[in-house]
Amino acid sequence: MINLKNSVRRSRHYLRSVLGKDLRVPVELNCTRLLLGNERAEWCVCPDPLSSDSVIYSFGVGEDISFDLALIQRFGLQVHAFDPTPKSIAWLKQQRLPRGFVFHDYGVADYDGVARFYPPENPQYVSYSARQIERGARGVTEAPVWRLGTIMRMLGHQHIDLLKMDIEGSEYGVVNDLAASRLPMKQLLVEFHHRWPGIGIEETRSAMQALHRSGFRIFAVSPSGEEFSFIRT
Repeated sequence: MINLKNSVRRSRHYLRSVLGKDLRVPVELNCTRLLLGNERAEWCVCPDPLSSDSVIYSFGVGEDISFDLALIQRFGLQVHAFDPTPKSIAWLKQQRLPRGFVFHDYGVADYDGVARFYPPENPQYVSYSARQIERGARGVTEAPVWRLGTIMRMLGHQHIDLLKMDIEGSEYGVVNDLAASRLPMKQLLVEFHHRWPGIGIEETRSAMQALHRSGFRIFAVSPSGEEFSFIRT
């Protein structure tokens, strides 16, 4: 069933790219690949450099931490998870979390300060966004955000072994900031939201070019063409 769903996703992605509505980006680097997490929260990592001492950041956890828990279980490491949105914070307070899961109720941005987060149109969904794209003002919340370099200093980390980022359209500013600052980082997993109204594929293409100039290469692309796995060479 999963293989069938992935085939459908690949077909839709291919059709959208043919019509100029999506990016079709090739894998640039071969490495060992490992899929972790539930079907709707699955990410591809390169496991070879990971160990119990690895520094892991996971931005945007929502209500599914299966990827984070899989990392903890497989490698015996600690995951620093971040999400400043109220639904995620409330959900996490109800969970029994392992000692390796360390939660921070603030977000990441390309500046240090406070961001406004707009709720999803569908109240059944959990993901807030700092980009007001077809979202009303009702239920808007404010929360602290920090640059990645600032967060590393706050937590006392000199490098990051793996960073996962699913932050609903705010990834572009963060990607450009981390690429320009050349922070010591090995793997980057990011979901790009170029399919959202008001963003578009050129914004994703520009972000990828910035990562490429900073030494990152793609080693995996999800069947839907939204999640990308990079490793710095």
